[in-house]
Amino acid sequence: MVILDRDGVINHVADDDVTTVDGWDPIPGSIEAIKRLKKAGYLVTVASNHSGISRGLYTENELAETYAKMQRLLEARGASVDGIFYCPHGPEANCICRKPKPGLLFQIAKQFEIDLSQTPLVGDDISDIQAAKMANAKPVLVRTGKGEYVMQHFPEVLDVPVYDDLAHFVRDTLRRR
Repeated sequence: MVILDRDGVINHVADDDVTTVDGWDPIPGSIEAIKRLKKAGYLVTVASNHSGISRGLYTENELAETYAKMQRLLEARGASVDGIFYCPHGPEANCICRKPKPGLLFQIAKQFEIDLSQTPLVGDDISDIQAAKMANAKPVLVRTGKGEYVMQHFPEVLDVPVYDDLAHFVRDTLRRR
C-alpha cells in the first residue's frame, strides 16, 4: 500500500484552493507513476484535506468531479486508485480526520487491513509528515507543491526521505523491491 496526498503530489497546487475540473492539472509523471505502482501490485489510496468545502469555495460534488477526472486519466492508462479519503473540515473543526491528525490514515488502515508501519504516506506539506508520524506510517516528502518550502522551514523533516516528485519516489521504490 502507498498513501498519497493529492494537491502538490498528484496535481499542481491551486493558490486559492478552489478546486475545479478545468483547473485540476496533474504534475508531469504523476499519473504514470500511479500506474506503475498499480502494475507492480500496490494498493494506492489518496488521503487529502479539502477545507475549501467547509469554507464554501466548492462543493463535495465539484470535488467528486475533480477526482473523477483523475480516475479517467488513470483509467486511460489502465490504472486507478483503490480509495479516496478526504477531510472536508477546516482547522477550526478540530476533527480527527484533518491532517496533521491521523484519522484518515486510520480509516485507510481499517478498510484495507494494512499495517501503517509498513506504509509510506507521500506528501508535500508538513501536515502530511506529521500525520504519517502520528499514525506510525512512513513519511515521505516530495519537492513539488509545498515540499521545498517545508524542507526550508521545518527542521523535523530532516530525517524524512525526500524525492523530486512522485515519479522519482515510485522509480526508487520499485527498484528497491
